[in-house]
Amino acid sequence: MDEISHEEALKKEFEEQENIAPSLGKVQVNDNPSEDPDIKRIKEMTGHIELFMENLPSKGRFYRSDMKILIRPAKVSEIRDFSTMDETNLLDVDDKINKILISCTRVSYLSNPGSYKDILEEDRLYVVLSIKELTFKNGENKIMMDVPNKCSQPDCEISDKYEFKTTNLQYHQEDETISKYYSEENRCYVIETKSSGTFYMAPPTIGVMRVITDYIKKREQAKEKWDKAFAQTIPYLVRDWRSFNEHTLKQKEIEFNGWSSIKYTTVFRLAEMIKVGVKPEFSLTCGKCGQEATFPITFPGGLKSFFVISNIADELL
Repeated sequence: MDEISHEEALKKEFEEQENIAPSLGKVQVNDNPSEDPDIKRIKEMTGHIELFMENLPSKGRFYRSDMKILIRPAKVSEIRDFSTMDETNLLDVDDKINKILISCTRVSYLSNPGSYKDILEEDRLYVVLSIKELTFKNGENKIMMDVPNKCSQPDCEISDKYEFKTTNLQYHQEDETISKYYSEENRCYVIETKSSGTFYMAPPTIGVMRVITDYIKKREQAKEKWDKAFAQTIPYLVRDWRSFNEHTLKQKEIEFNGWSSIKYTTVFRLAEMIKVGVKPEFSLTCGKCGQEATFPITFPGGLKSFFVISNIADELL
């Protein structure tokens, strides 16, 4: 991960734009340079570093080619808020993670600002973990998972502890059946079917999932049932969260209820194939005997351990 501030690159870009700009005659001088949008943008980027898109679980394949994701370390006030997470409440967990992203990420498209909601849901864990590692850059808060099943060799090369960090993550592999449908031009899968037409599909963004989450929350608060199949499937068909809201969601639910069994099962299977995120388990192979150990991802200190030191003994004298 590059730990050089992106500020210099932005300044250089701004200076180059000034140098090549043609003369437009007399222009009005801005008496308050702090309000200049370019200067404001540079200041907002100060202290941020750019993530390499190819390191994301998605490899950046479903974003615009000019998109950049920048992060900064979490502040104490943000860590305090994160520490109040109710881990038994999935909606609160989702909310606290998104708050970290809102505070610590900047998304840009050349000179135009983006939103954290443009980040894919399946890239979210990687980005949050990157923020955690930038916050504790000297390894003050390592997340160590137990490896319960080692091989029987006394000199086994598999440790009984494994660190959960960005460089150790293992991702879902793209299904060969669907790989040929990826469109570089559309930055998504363009899938033609025999009886259900053409589908434009991609892993959903955080923005799309926020709309779905709000939909579920409203239904649960009103003690109404909600369609799990719809909530799990439809996000893969929505590309633009900016035009996706409660009204369009209800329209899509009406359309969804009119799908044939062939169309539903086709989209359901395709959505399963499109998963590109972090695997829920790790697989390690012993270098001595070749035996493989597979174990689920667990956080001994809970999800709070991302930003709250879980092994307090390491901090005590």
